Parts: sequence; C-alpha cells; structure tokens
Amino acid sequence: MTFSTNPLKLTALLVRQRSWLFVVSSLFFLLIHALPVLTGVFMGGLFDALTGAEAAGAGPWTFLALALATDVTRIFLLWGGIYTWVSYYMEVTLHLRNSVLGHLLTAAGSRRLPDSPSEAVTRFRDDVNDVGEYVENWVDFWGVAAYVVAAVAVMLSVNAVMTLVACVPLVLMLVLSNLLRPHIRAARRGARETTSRVTDFLGETFGSVQAVQAAGREGAVLERFGRLNADRKRAALKDTLLTELFRSVTGNMVNVAMGIVLLMGASALRQGTFSVGDFALFVTLLPRLTGSMSFIGLMFVQHKRTGVAYERLGRLMVDAPVEELVTPRRLGLEQREGEPFRAERPARERFERLEVEGLTYSHPGTSDGLRGVSFAVERGEFVVVTGRIGSGKTTLLRVLLGMLPKEGGEVRWNGRVVDDPASFFVPPRSAYTSQVPRLFSDSLRENVTLGRDLTDAEVQEALELAVLAPDVAAMQAGLETEVGARGVRLSGGQVQRAAAARMLLQDAELLVFDDISSALDVDTERRLWDGLFAHGEVTCLVVSHRRAALERADRVVVLDEGCVVAQGSLEEVLPVMPELALLAEEPAAAPTVARASD
Repeated sequence: MTFSTNPLKLTALLVRQRSWLFVVSSLFFLLIHALPVLTGVFMGGLFDALTGAEAAGAGPWTFLALALATDVTRIFLLWGGIYTWVSYYMEVTLHLRNSVLGHLLTAAGSRRLPDSPSEAVTRFRDDVNDVGEYVENWVDFWGVAAYVVAAVAVMLSVNAVMTLVACVPLVLMLVLSNLLRPHIRAARRGARETTSRVTDFLGETFGSVQAVQAAGREGAVLERFGRLNADRKRAALKDTLLTELFRSVTGNMVNVAMGIVLLMGASALRQGTFSVGDFALFVTLLPRLTGSMSFIGLMFVQHKRTGVAYERLGRLMVDAPVEELVTPRRLGLEQREGEPFRAERPARERFERLEVEGLTYSHPGTSDGLRGVSFAVERGEFVVVTGRIGSGKTTLLRVLLGMLPKEGGEVRWNGRVVDDPASFFVPPRSAYTSQVPRLFSDSLRENVTLGRDLTDAEVQEALELAVLAPDVAAMQAGLETEVGARGVRLSGGQVQRAAAARMLLQDAELLVFDDISSALDVDTERRLWDGLFAHGEVTCLVVSHRRAALERADRVVVLDEGCVVAQGSLEEVLPVMPELALLAEEPAAAPTVARASD
C-alpha cells in the first residue's frame, strides 16, 4: 500500500486512532440524521388525523407531541455529537501532523524537505484539513445512509413510482462524479501547488527585504507577486468552478425530481389514491432526502480531493511507509497536565575520538561532492577544514552530521560505528552552527535559549563566550530585543554570534562550526576563540579559511574538489598546498561567504 492508494483504505487505517471516539460520534450522528424519518411519519399521521382519515390511528395532538419529542431528542443528541466529533477531529488532525513532523525530526537517516518550508506549511494546514473533512464525511455518512434507506422504504410503501423518480438523481450523480474524477483531482492539485508558490514567495520576500530595497527592485518583486497571484486565482477558480458545477448540476437534478414528485403527488391527491397525510409525508421527507443525495455527491468530490491530500503528505514524508502516517499512537490529549511531546536527550558520553573514513557523497545530478574523505578529531583538539570555495567543506559537515545521506564510508565515535548520524549527532554529544544561521522572529533571549529554562548567569556566560555581551548591553531592550524575521534587525556578525551562544548553551562534547567567523572582524574572531578555549577543555571541528582559526588549529584538513589533499599542522600542509599561505594571510576585509552547496 502507498500514499497514492485509494484514500478510503488509508482512512480506514487512520480512524483506528482512538476508534471509540469515531464510533461514538458516528452513532450520535446516525440518530441525528435518521430521526427525521420519524418526524415525517408523525407529520403524515398528524394531517391524516386532521382530515379524519381512518389510517391515522391516533389524535392530532398525539402526533404533534411525538414530532416535538423527536426534535427535542435531536437537539440533545446534536450537543453530544458535536462534543465527541470536535474531540475526534482534533485527535485525527493532530495525529497526522504529529506523524509527519515526528518522521521528519526523528526518523533514521537524513531528512530534507522535498519542497520549500512554505510548501510544507501548506501541506500541514490544508491537506491535513482535507483529510479531516473526509473523516467527517464518514461520521455523517452512516446517518445519512440510514435516513435515505428508511425514507425510501417508507415512501415505497406509499407510492413506488414517485419514490423511484426521487431516486433518479442519485444514479446520475454517480455517473457525473465518475466523469469528473480526473478533472477534480487535477484542479485540486493545481490549486494547492499555486497556493504553495505564493506562500513560498511571500516568505522569501519578507526574509529578503533589505536585499530588495538595496537593489531597488520593489516594483519587480510586486510584479512577480502579481503574476503568482494571478496563477493562483486561475487555479483556485478552476477548482471551485468544478466543485460548484457539480453542486449546481446535482442540486438542479434533485430539485427537478422533487418538483416532478410533487406534481405526481398532487395529481394522485385529486384522484383519491393519495391522502393528505401521504402528501405531507412526502413533502417532509423529500427536502432532507434530496439534501442527503447532494451530500453523497459532494462526498465523492471530497474523496478525490483527499486522494490528492494523501499523495502530498506522502511526498512530505519522503521515504516513510504508509504505516508511519496512519498507525495509532498515544497523543495524551485527554491529559490535563504533563508534557507528552518533550523528547528525551541522549545520555551524556565523554568524547574521546571521532574518526571519518572514506566518506563519499555526490550532489544529485552532478559528480560534485565528496570522494573518500578521511580524518580524525581527538578530544581537546581544534581541527580546521579549509579549502577554496566549492571544495566541499560545508558538504563534508552536512554528510558527517547526517543532514545529507552518505553513499559510502564510515563514521566512528569513540571507536563505535555511527549507523544513523542524523539522530546520533545531537546534544549533548555534539552541537552545530551552520554557515548561514537561522534565527526565529522572536526575542534574542528566546533565540539563544530555544525555550529552555536557563538562569540569567548561564545565558550571560554564553553571551560573553560568543563575544555578544557588549552588543546586548548596548541594545535598549537587551535580551528582550526582537530580532525580526531570520534576524533581519541584527548585523551579520551579531546573527552568527547569537547562533554561537545558542550552541554553547547546549554544553556539547563536540562543537561543529561552519564558517562561523565569516562575518566577524579579526579582533572579534580572535576573542571568540580565545574565550572559548580559556573557558575549559573544548573540542572543535571548524570550517574556516580565516587566519585566526588556521593559526590556532591543532590540525588542518585541506579539501580540493571533494578530496583531502593534505592534513596536519599549518606548517605541515603549507608545502603541500602553497596557495594555503594566501588564505592564512588573508586580511579581514569584506568576508567571503561560501555558497550553500559548498
């Protein structure tokens, strides 16, 4: 079974999540939808009693009381049904989001979003809601089906021809739904994709305000946004048009059938083969019967849409099996206290030695990457990986830490093979700061602590080690300063030092820096390294081409075109690669930031 399997089968597996709530909700709505059949029977009896028909069998007040009692019962059932359904809807949608996010964060191997973060947000929101609506359809379906069967049975007992005419639209809806199936799926997929592109462009724009203003391209950005919005408008109109076309055609078919039935009833009434009570029965049951038919037709449409939703969620989960999405798990929503989502940190383990042997990786569609990279890091060492732009420095760190899947080679921690680097290289074993650190649109304190309950002294110590304390002291709001989207209100150096402080607060055995000093001046960088090593014994693996880092290095690993061409002390590697001397002597002018695929 795959994510493109019939959504009915996937939903049948999904509703095993606290299935008793699904069953109770379905029972409530079974009664809510089916009880109006009794209302129709009682209304027929009421009018028969008022006209003195012998078939009434009771007085008008009795039938009126029974009809009112039925409606009051439905009100109480509706309260219970809404309560249980809302609880179950939250359970199912949270289960889906929890499954997708849990797989992305904790599954073995590297995890990369197949599309942009904005696209992922769209799938978390809209596609999960589509599945939730489909589950809601099935909660209602049993009651709607029971009403249709009971109403048709009652109406058949009165007049079979009129009843069959009333059921014709249901057959036509099935045929129309089958004809529109591919168009509905394509339209829904197109609407979701164009919405994702608009959301993605907005996120990128808000994160690049300064770059757009500096280039004076505000007009071009707005023009591009207008084109994307026009594409989204066309796709959304097509999706809505198909849905409303189906709704309109089926609705009109139902209304025409209902009109024909009423005309036939009026004719039979004049001929004396149809009592006033029979006519009242048909008039009472027909509107809800036609509404039930329309619901079944729209349920077919939602079935197609849900198929698209499952496919998109499956793509977001990359290589996950279907069972990862639909297998029941305890979410703890019924608990009023506790922290059911807090992940346990691995036990602290003293670091002694990291060995990398024959690490190999190729960027998709190219021959660039890593080829047989080998080196080691001992406890207390400061190891620098350097080389020209595009030599594979950042790629090496990402493959080593499991952010990219290695194609060959081995990584050993204290002599043990690391099978899944992505889940192994986390605090307190290691901490990592990327080449382009990401900050959240929140206060500087929240960005540094990441919500952890830390004392002011601990935070202040990390700020001082990251050489950020003087900057914070100069800010009017101090640690409560809002940094803006992706830290746009801070300088490049402040963003990198905030990320360094965040990493230092993890108290990890191995610190991994990816060109953290690229936006720092020489004096600030030197103070950062001096303060870090003066604080105590630390082990660092650093990507850098800056003089302060190279001079401090216990070992320098030189990469060229994804291969290690030299390693040892700075003095030892200079004869092997003379151009490295130029890197070591590079002045601290405008820093060079290597490309993301470096």
